[in-house]
Amino acid sequence: MRQSSFSQKKNSFLLLFGLGISTLGDFIYLVAINVLVLQLTGSAAAVAGLWIIGPIASMVTKFWSGSMIDRLNIRRIMIGTDLIRAALVAIIPFFNSIWPIYVCLFFLSISKAFFEPAAITYITKVVPEKGRKQFNSFRSLITSSAFLIGPAISGALLLITSVHLSIWLNAFSFVVSGIMVYLLPNVNTEADQTVHTFSLKMLRSDWKEVFRFSQSNLFIVKVYFLAQLFMIVALGMDAQEVVFTQQVLHLSETDYGLLISLTGVGSILGAATVSLVAGKLSIKALMASGYLLVSVGYLVYAFSVSFWTVAIGFMILGFFNSFSGTGFMTFYQNNVPVKMMGRISSIYGIFQSVLQVIFILLIGFTGEIIPVRYSIIAASMLLLVLSFWQIKLVLMPSKSGYFKEEAELKSTS
Repeated sequence: MRQSSFSQKKNSFLLLFGLGISTLGDFIYLVAINVLVLQLTGSAAAVAGLWIIGPIASMVTKFWSGSMIDRLNIRRIMIGTDLIRAALVAIIPFFNSIWPIYVCLFFLSISKAFFEPAAITYITKVVPEKGRKQFNSFRSLITSSAFLIGPAISGALLLITSVHLSIWLNAFSFVVSGIMVYLLPNVNTEADQTVHTFSLKMLRSDWKEVFRFSQSNLFIVKVYFLAQLFMIVALGMDAQEVVFTQQVLHLSETDYGLLISLTGVGSILGAATVSLVAGKLSIKALMASGYLLVSVGYLVYAFSVSFWTVAIGFMILGFFNSFSGTGFMTFYQNNVPVKMMGRISSIYGIFQSVLQVIFILLIGFTGEIIPVRYSIIAASMLLLVLSFWQIKLVLMPSKSGYFKEEAELKSTS
């Protein structure tokens, strides 16, 4: 029993370390790739193109990737996509033209579209139900820390060395992540089949199965899509925050950089708090408090008149983002069948990507017609409505079974 408990902790640590090191590499690379493309082209449009490639690749890939994820060995998928991403990132500095870089980024996004649903499935299989809240809170803490530390490391590397080293560091982080996953157990050895059976008929069958699951589990679908819609509206607001802070509040670029750092600090403090109290807070409490207070943070930001009011809003939303994220991910892992998690994550992800592109374009377009302040206020009010709707669903007494955790299930059996 002790060995089993030790193995579980070791596996969780290796998985956290692997995912964490690649996330840190991603944030280091994020700054570097923007700088590299700007150096190569001198074009802001070329840099903007970097942000379009991901959603396009995601929409193209997620139609069929879930079917493969659920049928193949997910550990091998994670290792393979880590190594492919390492190779693709490593060759980027050798190009002197923007188009080969775009091609690499397209295939990087395809690899990511495989890796992320596979990682969610693997986490669900490796981490026992009673430890998922704690694991998700630690992962949130690592991501928040990487968000703050990664760009700082990248900035320091750009000053000391070159943009190429930052990019190669990201490639190395994927290799380390692959090694960590290689050290982890094989959780679905029965899924070592080849993909020669992959066909349009199988694809149609998988889509039908996901829709059947959705029809018979409407509550899970509602909670999922409300969470995704909440995130999409927030991302749309984030896409306009530079315009809002500089053109509406007349803050400097230095002020904006400090605001992003304060958001990162808030995220780290929030994630640290969740990791400390995860055992005491229920999934319901994490989701209800998280969604409500993140929307309050965005409201404070929308009605801000100075640097400090924006800072307070950013700190609030950064702090409570970990609450909603940890609660929702644990709810998802506990209620979605692990055998079809890859298909559900991928197929739902298509709709998420489409909505994301539409909303970012919508909020940007309305910003050209009406003052940015009003479009940000409207979006923040929408977030508040979505948070109330999510809280209403979460707190429904008739749906409490969806939020029961292992300890509660044992005590009632």
